[in-house]
Amino acid sequence: MKTAEQWFSEYAVSHQHPTNKLIHWFAVPVIYITVLGLLWQIPMPFAGFAEQGINWALLLVLPALVFYFLLSFSIGLGMTIFTAAAVTLLRALEQQSVLQIWQWSLLVFVVMWVFQFVGHKIEGKKPSFFQDLAFLLIGPAWLLGFILKRLHIRY
Repeated sequence: MKTAEQWFSEYAVSHQHPTNKLIHWFAVPVIYITVLGLLWQIPMPFAGFAEQGINWALLLVLPALVFYFLLSFSIGLGMTIFTAAAVTLLRALEQQSVLQIWQWSLLVFVVMWVFQFVGHKIEGKKPSFFQDLAFLLIGPAWLLGFILKRLHIRY
């Protein structure tokens, strides 16, 4: 398996332009949350899971978190904290929102991807996930890597 540094170096190749990087700073975390939101209300085949508050978003984020922990403990921990914050936000929206979670998520997901593709048009390079779908998971970790470096935390 590639190291976090190897993944981040490959990802950085198509993320050099300042405007594209700025777009990624807000779009990537929001897309991560909206993907969870899109999975949030898919009915569970086992009634007991739904009664316990377990949904597809919570089940499917687990392999992603394992991937992040395999990259590094600090990336895994940071993404777990971010995911917990996202889940808290989704639970709050579920209680307060006029729209269903999936409706809100779909709308915001589409808008954020439009921004992402505009950023890559400005960059002049295709998004990294066209090369390898794993880059869909690397985007949030890449941003977290910048934060960890700023805090002088190794990854």
